[in-house]
Amino acid sequence: MSQNEPGFNELLAAARHSAVHLEMRDSYGVGDEAEDFENWKRTGKRDVDPASEYWTPWVELIRSTAARGVVVRRARIVSEPVTDYIRYEHAGTVVNLHAGEQVRWLPRRQASDIALPGNDCWVFDGETVLFNHFSGDGNWSEPGWEVRTEAAVARLASTAFEAVWERGVPHEKYSV
Repeated sequence: MSQNEPGFNELLAAARHSAVHLEMRDSYGVGDEAEDFENWKRTGKRDVDPASEYWTPWVELIRSTAARGVVVRRARIVSEPVTDYIRYEHAGTVVNLHAGEQVRWLPRRQASDIALPGNDCWVFDGETVLFNHFSGDGNWSEPGWEVRTEAAVARLASTAFEAVWERGVPHEKYSV
């Protein structure tokens, strides 16, 4: 990956029609969530205030993206019973929805016949894929992302997302 390769914010800003996010891990250990996750595990309370310091940057980014007419969707493939991390994620998803995202959940057992990319990813306008790279413990690995624009790669990621989305359960109907 070159230092000139665009990151997430640049790719989202360039999106014209759609930005879709496929998540396939049962736990993440990214540093910017660690404190909030630990607090949730101790107290059972999740920050769901869209105006909080934790959420404001994301909410503003997604709202401005949606205001440009870009549809933002997120699909999560999860093992059941779900992990503590997925419970934490589920509890915070109300803010994703408030910001303008659409979110669905797919039990992993229902994804067995879907050809999936090897990594979580964002797909922008069905043309550009940003793969997220994580270490075994769920933290960002180096490099943290990789951008791919080959038609076959974009088609694989887009097709996988749409298959997961079609089978997925809308957040409002998915219980953990």
